[in-house]
Amino acid sequence: MLTDSESALARAVLVHGPISRTALAERLALSPASLTRLAKPFVDRGVFVERPHILDGLVGRPVTPLDVASEWGRFAGVKLTGDRAYAVLTDARADVLSQADRALDATDPEGVVALIVELVRGLVAEATGDAPLRAAGVSVGGTVRAGRVEFAPFLAWTDVDLANLVSARLGVPVTVENDVVALTEAEHWFGKGRGIPGFSLITVGAGIGHGLVVDDRVVRTTAGVDLVGHVPVSAAGPICPLGHRGCAQMLTTASVLAAFTRSLGRPVAAREALVLARAGDETVVPIVSALAEALGNLLALVAGLTQQSVVVLAGEGIDLAAAAEERVRAAITAARDPRADPVTLHVDDGGFTAWARGAAAVAIQAAVDRIDLRARTSR
Repeated sequence: MLTDSESALARAVLVHGPISRTALAERLALSPASLTRLAKPFVDRGVFVERPHILDGLVGRPVTPLDVASEWGRFAGVKLTGDRAYAVLTDARADVLSQADRALDATDPEGVVALIVELVRGLVAEATGDAPLRAAGVSVGGTVRAGRVEFAPFLAWTDVDLANLVSARLGVPVTVENDVVALTEAEHWFGKGRGIPGFSLITVGAGIGHGLVVDDRVVRTTAGVDLVGHVPVSAAGPICPLGHRGCAQMLTTASVLAAFTRSLGRPVAAREALVLARAGDETVVPIVSALAEALGNLLALVAGLTQQSVVVLAGEGIDLAAAAEERVRAAITAARDPRADPVTLHVDDGGFTAWARGAAAVAIQAAVDRIDLRARTSR
């Protein structure tokens, strides 16, 4: 296990590298001698590598940046939905090297585990280079605790020891996490929220998710479900299955497509809905406007309640929001007191790839926690 100082150093190099020792020392409030002492075991164990000299822009002298060694390892991430598995293989910074997805032929745990293993092994077999698969992560909608899926509504699972089941087949440590928490961690360390000490994450797709970072840490709860999905966002919105008028459920993919279907009098698929929205089709303009206003209201409400003026919007269902992004931003402004700090909105349009990357990110974080500088090799 790393000490607090070692852990802070590992995170700083991982998130901000390649980074000069001077910048590292300033970021971590360490003396040059202390930094050298802390960094040496990481270099000796092959976790860090010294990059070629560059000129310090301040004084014009050469410096040697520290970086995470590419040979340290690769990481797999798998996002599970109710009917599909999305997998990525990444480097230590969660940059996606390759990806694949497959339909779930069945949702029983054994069948899903077999598919996860098949997807990961396939990505590893196709990879180039000698970096080993160091760890894997799996994310799922629902309640997750210590690697066990206590409740996953989209898969109809209760009490599934998923981490151990997958780890036993893959032969590497496996981290299982709630999908919104995992995506929040990925945005915090490697994505749109990188370097931002506090922000909210709102995800739009099959459900509505909310992640929160405060004081540079992801806030974790035991709920894992139904955090903002039924917050009222439109007085004139539709009634959700639980009887709520105009709650955030109106933004889910199923609700949006139902609205398009009612308006056009025929079934509408997601791709066609997006084409119509982007084209400004007069039949769907009122729907898109109502959705944009509702989403803007939700984002403004979340920013106000959490006191975090930065919001990251992500998820596989945000394409319609992106098509009406100006309206969303206008709705946020209209819903805020003019004296309040403006909301900074960042949009991650990575879709399901972003979700899978989130699973890889929590595997990377866990791998950092497992680094043992006192052993003969780092694990």
